[in-house]
Amino acid sequence: MILSSIFSAGAQTVKVYKGTSRYGSDVICTVKDSKVYKKTSSYSSDVICNIKGNRIYKGNGSYSSDMLYNIKDGKVYKGTGSYSSDIIMTIRDGKIFKGTSTYNSDVIANVKDGKVYSGTSSYNSDVEFSFDGNLTIEEFVAVWHAVKYSW
Repeated sequence: MILSSIFSAGAQTVKVYKGTSRYGSDVICTVKDSKVYKKTSSYSSDVICNIKGNRIYKGNGSYSSDMLYNIKDGKVYKGTGSYSSDIIMTIRDGKIFKGTSTYNSDVIANVKDGKVYSGTSSYNSDVEFSFDGNLTIEEFVAVWHAVKYSW
């Protein structure tokens, strides 16, 4: 099984929080209508990235030059890449692995019950961010980008 049930149909508004917080002041970004917005905004000027099919684009862009990632079979490719050397992470069974690896020693993070833990940890003190709904794998990667590279 490449993807576990933690990634499912989106089509709802999902808020992403710092750590385990659920305070409105700790919202990092919001996912709505295949777009990731800054904090709780829904203004088009606050779009961090948008999702079209299996592709994630910078801001509201939709040109190949705006493509941040494309996803196929749980593998996340940088930009328009399609070679194994372009894979920056692999998502499998609720774990995010570095590159094409699926070894436990290469786990960057793991996802369980709406929480994203550092490495293989399952301690609340190691929660990097959490979300309050279901995300597709594409939405999750867009959120990962927003959390890791947009702040």
